[in-house]
Amino acid sequence: MKTLFLSLLCFFLLRDTFGQVSGKLVTANGQPLPFVSVFLLKGNDTSIVKSMLSNEQGAYRIDNIIAGSYLLRLSSIGHQTWTSPVFEITANKPVKDFGTITMNENIRQLGEVVIRADKPLYQQRNDGMVVNVASSVLTKGSSALQVLERSPGVVIDHRNNSINLNGKSGVMVMMDGKLMRMPIDQVVTLLNGMSADNIEKVELLTTPPAGYDAEGSAGIINIVSKKNKRQGTSGSYTLTGGYGWGEKGSGSINLAHNTNKVNLYGSYTFAHDRTYSDFSVISAQNMPFLGGDVEVTGIFTTKRVQNNHNAIIGADFKLDPQTTIGGSITYNNSHASVASYSHAGYNVLPDSLLIYDGHINGTNTWDNLISSFNIEKVISEGEKVNFDMDYIYYNNNGPTEVESSFVNKNGEQVAANNSVSAQRQNSFANTSIKVGVARADYSKQLNPKVKLETGIKGTYTTSSSSSGIQSLVDGKWVNNTETATEIYMKEGIGAAYASVNAQFNASTSLVVGARYEYSYTNMEDPKTGQSLVDRKLGVLFPSILFSKKLNENSELQLSYTKRISRPSYNDLASYVGYSDPTAVYTGNPFLKPTITNNIKLGYKYRDYSFSLLFSRDDHPITRYQLGQGPLKDLLYISPQNLTYLNNITLQANLPFKVNDWWNMNYGFIGGLSREKGDYTIYPFQNTSFIYSLNFNESFKLPKKFSFELSGWYNSRTYNGTARMDGLGSLDAGIKKELKNNGGSFQLSVADILRTVRFKVRYGTLTEEPFSIKSFVDVHTESSKFPIIKLSYSKSFGSTRSTGQGKQESGTKNERDRIRSN
Repeated sequence: MKTLFLSLLCFFLLRDTFGQVSGKLVTANGQPLPFVSVFLLKGNDTSIVKSMLSNEQGAYRIDNIIAGSYLLRLSSIGHQTWTSPVFEITANKPVKDFGTITMNENIRQLGEVVIRADKPLYQQRNDGMVVNVASSVLTKGSSALQVLERSPGVVIDHRNNSINLNGKSGVMVMMDGKLMRMPIDQVVTLLNGMSADNIEKVELLTTPPAGYDAEGSAGIINIVSKKNKRQGTSGSYTLTGGYGWGEKGSGSINLAHNTNKVNLYGSYTFAHDRTYSDFSVISAQNMPFLGGDVEVTGIFTTKRVQNNHNAIIGADFKLDPQTTIGGSITYNNSHASVASYSHAGYNVLPDSLLIYDGHINGTNTWDNLISSFNIEKVISEGEKVNFDMDYIYYNNNGPTEVESSFVNKNGEQVAANNSVSAQRQNSFANTSIKVGVARADYSKQLNPKVKLETGIKGTYTTSSSSSGIQSLVDGKWVNNTETATEIYMKEGIGAAYASVNAQFNASTSLVVGARYEYSYTNMEDPKTGQSLVDRKLGVLFPSILFSKKLNENSELQLSYTKRISRPSYNDLASYVGYSDPTAVYTGNPFLKPTITNNIKLGYKYRDYSFSLLFSRDDHPITRYQLGQGPLKDLLYISPQNLTYLNNITLQANLPFKVNDWWNMNYGFIGGLSREKGDYTIYPFQNTSFIYSLNFNESFKLPKKFSFELSGWYNSRTYNGTARMDGLGSLDAGIKKELKNNGGSFQLSVADILRTVRFKVRYGTLTEEPFSIKSFVDVHTESSKFPIIKLSYSKSFGSTRSTGQGKQESGTKNERDRIRSN
């Protein structure tokens, strides 16, 4: 593998080179100017050779330029057109860097013009894929979790609140570049209560470079919120109403005030959701607790009413041309009332029938606060330093009340004095997480071809959790010692990284980096002072990214990364949570971290992208696995380590522009997966072909209507010994833009065919504890009735352009203007 990597590297370095033109565009007050039309013109007749748009940072780079005389012309609605003198591209001087260019406003053009960015829905990057969710008709009124579920390669398991990326768990989620350091099931709960109205894009980073945290063996999902860069005071609001099984509604408002030196911004969102889900179970097992072989059938329903509040406030101050400071506070609150009903029959062979009926009423309230402060200092041209500090507080409280009966065919209560199956129970669960983060990053352009990036970061986390069950036994409330737990955990992670970006020539670049992380984890029982987990781990994470432009339309990439997934405190804690009379949930203090090595080969041809990823996971963590309790009488559901997981994954993204009003995009992610495990009664191996398909069709219709149809399908997958059947969804939306900037209406329908159902089977790969063979069929709300939502959105205030022109039609208009000059 190493010989192949070096051979490919040498081959591409020795190929012919091409010229390059680059630079950066800013407004008169120094703000980056995105989506400016950049034209490379012939020096003799000003005919167009190549064109592109500047990116969100105002940067542009035109590659693969043959030797000759050229002009550069920059054009953007609301700004004066800029044209360079004639310059030469030669073999001796193949690179022309225009540096930073300031574009002045064209006062005659400003007026009351609304400029909108119209980005493609999917964009491929060297480290992964970007989903521009703000470009989708289906985004308005959706939650952040629903937006993720429609993203290529992302699988949300609503049964156990987990996220998979490209068929693998071990995903870390970031909000605006900040890790959400909490158990993944609580991350899913938070995202489900977060409106997508304020999300600009989702970055799916499967091979992130050394500057990112090494956490996340499957990669990182970075959710990026919208930034309003208009000058003056502006804002927008959205109102949404809808219905599925129950009513839904949300409202959001965004405000911003931007001047030359001060940017102020804030937003607030309220969301209400009444929802329903149920699942059925068919199981056969040998349970000593019930006296032998048992056949179980049951139906479990849940009704949930949830209200969420999300607020953000922040400011950026430009102290001088070289120094910017900023800060923000984000607050999320959710309150849910949950009512569940369970009915199950336990046929204890040969002829004893037990009936279980349970009513569970509870609430779940969580608060999440993120405060951030940052300083950026430009030391000199091409050299700057950043300082960031963050504090994160998360608290979750979930008390429940249980009333149940577990009777035989004569109506007599079974195990009435057993605290686990008592008729009345009260439970409590509280989790508190506090995280402090400090980091410093330094970057310097050492010369026109080499850039250095380096930095350090420290993270300190404390988390405390307490949970337990009280049972009414013989008229007295009894604390069940087996289910009571109180855990305190502290974790420190120190990291340092360095990365060198070398641009050998206009078509060849190499990024080499390394990150070292040292972590210390301690978990103890505060009552006894007993240390439950005490671990120290230092790991070096190298990364290499090689990129080669083969010609004007194609590019090849080769990369290697190493990553880690550490067990969360929920994974490690030795708590016991109630599931049913025969099963409980618990943690596993003996879990090992997962170490992942990735090699990725990528190829881009125009807008089409393909990649082949080879990955090896040692000790991957798989959750919700079945085991026996200490007394071998109850089923314990806990996380476990597999021995290894090998994946070969092919990813393809194929956009097509049929004509000016019809665009389509098709994606495929899939390949072979081989896993081995030895935590079961008998060791097992499994090889499977897993894949994910997605498509998007968008249409621009007359009279300012637009229509979007999208869908996804995920094949059969495995989570340890559990097998989940394939499922998919078809969604649609229509949008109407009103005249005179009157806003827009959007109607969306989710899961039109009612196919989002999770079918899970145990006992298909190997023998499970108590010889369990079970089938679980989970019906989400949309499988009962499609979820329909109607939204109205409107922008207001200042409409002065900052260069955010349309990416396609805007470029065409500018081409026409260029030809007329």
